[in-house]
Amino acid sequence: MLLSPFEWTIAKRYMMPGKGEGFIALVAGISVGVVMLSVAMLVIVMSVMNGFRAELLDKIVGLNGHAIVQAYGGRLDDWQGVLKQVRATPGVVRASPLIEQPLLVTFNGRVEGVQVRGNTQDDINRLRPDVVAGNIADLKSDSSNVAIGSRLAENLGVRVGDTITIINPAGRSTPFGTMPRQIGYTVSAIFEVGVYDYDNSFVVMPIPDAQTLLLMGDTIGMIEVKTTNADNVGEILAPVKQALAGRAVVSTWKQINASLFQALEVERVAMFFALSIIVVVAAFNILSSLVMLVRAKTRDIAIMRTMGATRRSLLKIFVTTGFTVGAVGTGAGLALGFIVLFFRQGIVDAIQYVTGQNLWDPSVRFLSTLPSRPNPVEIVAICLLALTLSFLATLYPAFKAASTDPVQVLRYE
Repeated sequence: MLLSPFEWTIAKRYMMPGKGEGFIALVAGISVGVVMLSVAMLVIVMSVMNGFRAELLDKIVGLNGHAIVQAYGGRLDDWQGVLKQVRATPGVVRASPLIEQPLLVTFNGRVEGVQVRGNTQDDINRLRPDVVAGNIADLKSDSSNVAIGSRLAENLGVRVGDTITIINPAGRSTPFGTMPRQIGYTVSAIFEVGVYDYDNSFVVMPIPDAQTLLLMGDTIGMIEVKTTNADNVGEILAPVKQALAGRAVVSTWKQINASLFQALEVERVAMFFALSIIVVVAAFNILSSLVMLVRAKTRDIAIMRTMGATRRSLLKIFVTTGFTVGAVGTGAGLALGFIVLFFRQGIVDAIQYVTGQNLWDPSVRFLSTLPSRPNPVEIVAICLLALTLSFLATLYPAFKAASTDPVQVLRYE
């Protein structure tokens, strides 16, 4: 809908009300501000929700893979053959033996419940980017070295080089009963994955050391599997699940963390719906400002009609005026949203410092920092929503202006 020079001149004049029209200018400014804030809020909230889901998935998958093959009874015999079978499955990128068992750890009289995790040397080396102290390369078989999470180290008061004692209640049987097995390990590295539960409880060691601690012999507890597509992991591992029926269970990341990710998805949809209502409110603001503009310019409209302006021209003028308000607000909202996302962690820290409140408790939020991952498709959808509602809000005032009867307006002039 191209505008003629006449139409564009009048539209620009109405976008910048003159003297005596301060109230109209105020309402138009409020309309721009509401559109800006609504678009910015949608961009910020949806990007943070997407970032939270993506970061949580990356962290969980980084440690646990896309699926776990776990034997009934907790011990997988003939695991070398099963591992070979899993690795040969089309779509499987990586498969690694894994041992994981909840135990107790003590240091200087402090006791904590931990998850002892036995990994292959390759999987241990993948923790290298997350190491905040020590050297992960010191974790070798039969070295009695372990790596622990940063928050577990804080809770125990452990530093690199200290010796912790891991207690396995299922020890050896003696004439006096079962004696818990206690073994000392040197902390050679401290890591911080960024997921509170992992950093607060994980103790990582080579698989042979875990087998010795847990008296497992040459067996393992499970096989960690990573596939080409996390969303299609169930279909990819369907042959493995069928082949191991009765011997082991295949659990995907969706099943293991089903309640968490379903809650995130429900919250994401609910937040988008709730915040979209603010865009509707902004559209009503645009409508009200145009209605007042049309009422204030009724005489001008009648004069333009008598001078030859068509109904179509008036329609285009007022649609352009209102739509420009929505477009300016949308652009400003995008800019504001991206600025807030860029400085998001600093803003959270500043608010926490001023209020003295912990707004981002990792024990509740799972992640250590506020994540963000803008989705271009969602951002385009948000812009289209704001622009479409802005356009629809201009139609009634524009039609009202176009239907003005100059005879009725100028009869008593």
